[in-house]
Amino acid sequence: MAGRYSNGALVVLAFICLFVANVKAEAPYRFLDWEVTYGDINPLGVPQQGILINGQFPGPEIDCQTNDNLIINVRNSLPDPFLLSWNGFQHRKNSWQDGVSGTNCPIPPGQNFTYRMQAKDQIGSFFYFPSLAFQKAAGGFGAIRIRSRPHIPVPFPPPADEYTMLIGDWYNASHKALQDVLDSGMELPSPDAILINGNGPGVANFTVEKGNTYRLRISNVGLQNTLNVMIQDHNMTLVEVEGTHTVQNSYSSLDVHAGQSLSVLVTADRPASDYPIFVSTRFANSSLNSTAVVRYAGSSTRLASAAGPSNDDVDFSLNQARSIRTNLTASGPRPNPQGSYHYGSINVTRTIRLASSAGEVGGKLRYAVNGVSYAEADTPLKLADYFNISGVFRRLGGVPDAPPPTGGDEVRNETAVMDSDHRSFVEVVFENGEDSVQSWHLDGHSVFVVGMDVGTWSEQSRDGYNLVDAVSRCTVQVYPRGWTAIMIALDNVGMWNVRSEVWARRYLGQQFYLRVYTPTPSFRDENPIPDNALLCGRAAATSSSSQPPLAALLVKANS
Repeated sequence: MAGRYSNGALVVLAFICLFVANVKAEAPYRFLDWEVTYGDINPLGVPQQGILINGQFPGPEIDCQTNDNLIINVRNSLPDPFLLSWNGFQHRKNSWQDGVSGTNCPIPPGQNFTYRMQAKDQIGSFFYFPSLAFQKAAGGFGAIRIRSRPHIPVPFPPPADEYTMLIGDWYNASHKALQDVLDSGMELPSPDAILINGNGPGVANFTVEKGNTYRLRISNVGLQNTLNVMIQDHNMTLVEVEGTHTVQNSYSSLDVHAGQSLSVLVTADRPASDYPIFVSTRFANSSLNSTAVVRYAGSSTRLASAAGPSNDDVDFSLNQARSIRTNLTASGPRPNPQGSYHYGSINVTRTIRLASSAGEVGGKLRYAVNGVSYAEADTPLKLADYFNISGVFRRLGGVPDAPPPTGGDEVRNETAVMDSDHRSFVEVVFENGEDSVQSWHLDGHSVFVVGMDVGTWSEQSRDGYNLVDAVSRCTVQVYPRGWTAIMIALDNVGMWNVRSEVWARRYLGQQFYLRVYTPTPSFRDENPIPDNALLCGRAAATSSSSQPPLAALLVKANS
């Protein structure tokens, strides 16, 4: 071959071969163009102004597979600033796309922003939602399905079909009216109803053929309540929780806490009829119920309703949660494809205890983590960090590693960040001293849920940790007067939101940002700032672009 080509030609040929190989290896691109508008919705017989995406409520479903590149152009036709965030989407090396106020400037009215994301090494069921102000209470949410690549085995036969079920509590009041209640220093009343795929009771239905098995992907997109799901006369086999294949236990009903997602298999093995799906609140001050229908093809009979578990049966829910474990024999895009990721033998470098609290600041109700209630900054924290803008947030000791001593109930407003080291392995204990269920989410990561119980956590509680096959997920519940312990491999550099999924609490400060930091920045660990990044607040001064200040955008979103 050397006799036929010059050295220069060989170099060119090698480069072409390498380029072609890379092109062939690159994951597919999926392009989506979304317009966000207000529109009339009527899920409960009361006309409301909802947030629509391409005229849809709920919004369009994202259907992709592992490693797909998603290019989502969002055009904001609202009169208010807007952002979308992606619950459970890890944004590997790319917190620039997380879509929360600590990482991104809001999309101003009449403008657009194009998210560039990759479903890197992920599978599972997730959802997206509006992250600014209280816009989530108006809709704008939708489902995300990340499928396994075609040649990766899935630990169950292909279902005959898949259905999505977005469930959540709902208010007849507008999102701005609800926000006004919170801004006045009062708590929200109980929700008015439960929606299923944007509809009130008895509207959503799923058609099945007798003898077939179906996959049902369920996400709780609501604002506060735990919801129990039960299909009359049918068991559900849990197969996946937020990207983790699970041990395939069978359940007559399942609790889905605020912000959580899972998927189940349901076999149509009963006499042909219409079978109600019951969705009901749990651990709530007032009981709410809604229904959808599993409709056997050709049936014209509807069965009578049945009751789910009692509203306040903590033991039932706790034992169910402990039974949800990782399927170690399943293949999947995890750190080790055989599932033998021995998290239980990794040295824990830091223990963080996070306790929720409430108090008044300036005569107004605020919620806090370890005594710190998050105050929105005038500049996204990620941009302030990148451009070395001082004074935007408190970096060291902003959120302490443990709650104040017993009896210390003082709450302070602060734009606080918790620092952490890239590639550290930490234990986090969420402590709940209240009588309601709490739900917590970490962006950018999955966490190993190693233990949970009622009572007070102590170092002896570690003796009961599951260090073998704990489920890995991104949203965890904490039972009343109880605790939940997780372990996290902080392997994703960036600025990541840690938040209560009880949305009024998050809005009133029960959140903070976890800064996963490396002292030697490298594109190997984190992507460069996007060339289309919106700049606002003090970051706008770093560019010639005339972006509005973040404070003005947030004030407009909150008005």
